[in-house]
Amino acid sequence: MSNTKKWRLLDTGARKASENIALDEAILEAHSKGIVPNTLRFLQYSPEATLAGYHQSIEKEIRVDFCKKRGIEIGRRITGGGAIYFDRSQLGWELFAAKSDIGVSVINELLFEKICKGVIRGLEKIGLHANFRPKNDIEIKGRKISGTGGTERGNSFMFQGTLLIDFDVDTMLHALRIPLKKLEDKEIESVKDRVTWLSKELGYKPELEILKSKIKEGFEETFSVELEEDELYQEEKDIYKEKIKKMESKEWIYLSKSDVPSSLFASHKTEGGLIKVSLVYAQRAKIIEQIIITGDFFAFPVRGIYDLEAALKGIKADSEKIKKTIINFFKTNEIKIVGIEPEDIVLTIDKALSKIKFLKYGFDLNEANHIFTVVESFETILEKKPDLLLLPYCSKETDCELRYKKDCIICGRCTIGDAYQMGQDNNLLPISIVSFEDLIRTIIRYRKKGKSAFIGCCCEPFYIKHEKDFERAGLPGILINIDNTTCYELGEEQKAYAGNFEKKTDLRIELLEKVINVVNNGKS
Repeated sequence: MSNTKKWRLLDTGARKASENIALDEAILEAHSKGIVPNTLRFLQYSPEATLAGYHQSIEKEIRVDFCKKRGIEIGRRITGGGAIYFDRSQLGWELFAAKSDIGVSVINELLFEKICKGVIRGLEKIGLHANFRPKNDIEIKGRKISGTGGTERGNSFMFQGTLLIDFDVDTMLHALRIPLKKLEDKEIESVKDRVTWLSKELGYKPELEILKSKIKEGFEETFSVELEEDELYQEEKDIYKEKIKKMESKEWIYLSKSDVPSSLFASHKTEGGLIKVSLVYAQRAKIIEQIIITGDFFAFPVRGIYDLEAALKGIKADSEKIKKTIINFFKTNEIKIVGIEPEDIVLTIDKALSKIKFLKYGFDLNEANHIFTVVESFETILEKKPDLLLLPYCSKETDCELRYKKDCIICGRCTIGDAYQMGQDNNLLPISIVSFEDLIRTIIRYRKKGKSAFIGCCCEPFYIKHEKDFERAGLPGILINIDNTTCYELGEEQKAYAGNFEKKTDLRIELLEKVINVVNNGKS
């Protein structure tokens, strides 16, 4: 292999979250300056860590109290994507290289797939058949075993992944607020069914050094290079010393965009991930005073999202003006969001701004954030005069003998009884919904009976996940977000889907009453 190109193989061992992230920054910066060669890095985490993506809010993605109680570190990556849990057994792998050496000018899914082939070939050498699953996963028999993502600086990029070896799924489910938008639209039994790990597939835990050597060979074959073991350069160590304080700081870790006051918010599911928009709307000037765009997407460069936010700051809250600004931004700037088009961002912002219309009905912007509509607009649904009130069984008392039944005796013990009484007093037929399938059956049945529209209560994650299902069912409706910890917060959405969720939630009874009053009177 004397004429083969030589890259560096770097094994930095098990380190704290802040140390690993500081090394990511140091190696990438050194590579972008031409100081170090293309590098394959192996890494591990000790203690365990939860890591939010660069664009994410810690509080919204990670269960901070649980992690602190269990001694699980909390960190923020320099790459985009969703939050991950890194236990001590996982093997991290990273490739730092020049785009020109890989033969690409733009970071895209084709590059993702090519780099993942290095790991896939390595897994083949230990007897496992793996595949690349767009946009950025490696899977075995349909189950994810490695998630990946990356960032860039100039002509240099870093692409990283995790390889699950002997994975603690239960701790992951408790440590992360699992972004359920990532699940397939078709229901699956549980989050656990979506992942696998090497010891599960092989029947034994492979030796770490053997695994590293096979992945090394996989990268060598994929890129026709020779990987030579080496250590960090002094320049990288110097940069690392500068970066470690930043990565340890609360300012970096809790660089939470949720700290910025937000008056309106919306979410939109795309093939490339979940887009979340929070914006401050200046009512008098009718402008977007500030806008925050977050999610589990991959943006290249990562600062591109901040540049887009800056371009939208102070803009008139006009849909066409916003659309032209966003499309022009993508045309004139070198920014790529894998799997997401400019129109997806436009749609998400439109969803948030559409809540302004609730002001004329007497709702404040905070209340508007907890009101969603399906099939038709709020105005159109008002004209139809809803005649159904759909209520979730999970808001009944846990010891109620009717909790999993479609009835209620209005005993006064829970907010469901209050809502039933309110519905009956306002010519709304109240119905308890006991499962997802029951919901869809109920909506279709009453649509066929000639009912015009419904008012319902559910949690926002349920609405986001099933918005298309509501639309397919075909009955217009106004949905009101529910209070307290939901099945989605607790990772028990499959129990709720089947009608077996055992915790209790509460309806926003005052907001429900206000919506019903608006429906009846056209004003609050």
